[in-house]
Amino acid sequence: MDASITIRPATADDVPTLLALIRALATYEKAEDRVQADEATLRAEGFGPRPAFEAIIAFVDGRPAGFALYFHNFSTWVGRRGLYVEDLFVEEWARGRRLGERLLAELARIAIERGCRRLDLSVLSWNPARAFYERIGLRHLDEWLPYRIEGEGLDALAGRAAGNR
Repeated sequence: MDASITIRPATADDVPTLLALIRALATYEKAEDRVQADEATLRAEGFGPRPAFEAIIAFVDGRPAGFALYFHNFSTWVGRRGLYVEDLFVEEWARGRRLGERLLAELARIAIERGCRRLDLSVLSWNPARAFYERIGLRHLDEWLPYRIEGEGLDALAGRAAGNR
């Protein structure tokens, strides 16, 4: 008998499930010690008065099997919003059921429904999912390089803004 697969929007009641999936993703990426999110933060940031993110969860026979966490970005050149996929993850036991493709297809549907003209995500260079993304139509933008500032560097840069006020 085939497994029952459902994908639905996450609710505030799903915060413990989301956090467990985020921790599973961090373990997969060998960075479990870097997860700082907790249930209170996820609840406030995702389900408060001004949500910073949304998420969808995939279930196999009622068991949480994967998720995608996303938010809107904006293209100045296109003049329209897009969806940025911060995380996409499928538990190892659930792989091979096309859940990643189903999650991305649902995100594409949401993007089109909302008038978004693109869907963006970043992938670690070593992640074997890169071949999957390319197979379903995503393309690597090798002319764009990711940059980030965080922690003390972010604090120091923000301190330079004091003279702007």
